Amino acid sequence: MSMSSISYGLLIALAIALVFAAMTDIRRRQIDNWLNLGIALTAPAFWWASGMALWPDVAIQLGLALGAFAVFAGLFALKVMGGGDVKLLTALALWVTPYHFMELLLIMSLAGGALTIVMAAWHVMRRERDKLKIPYGVAIAFGGLWVLAINYLPAGLGAVQAA
Repeated sequence: MSMSSISYGLLIALAIALVFAAMTDIRRRQIDNWLNLGIALTAPAFWWASGMALWPDVAIQLGLALGAFAVFAGLFALKVMGGGDVKLLTALALWVTPYHFMELLLIMSLAGGALTIVMAAWHVMRRERDKLKIPYGVAIAFGGLWVLAINYLPAGLGAVQAA
């Protein structure tokens, strides 16, 4: 995949959208549909700007997104995950390779675990009785930003690049 300045511009827009998703999830415990739709609908521009071929590259991205949606929609049905989180992860699956999506899920899980521990401790310290609601969009955004920073920055940006 060759990266152009348009690709990098789109990745910057994705990073901004991820930060916005995290902030709205913190504030309202909701990730807006228009934001998830915007992320998903911008992916084809990224595919084009990155020089991805329809077969197999774009087909793989679509298959990954479909698989992610199936798995996470199942978790939503079990009331384990929020709908906005499902849509955000599905939209992100359109942007990154399957390997990087697995990396995103790993980082998201670690960040989500840390976030849950911190919020649970805060919840107990404040002696709150209502149900604890974790803004998991924060963990998803962190995982997405991590993957973008490590794998999609241009070469020569220093210590952040993976070897």
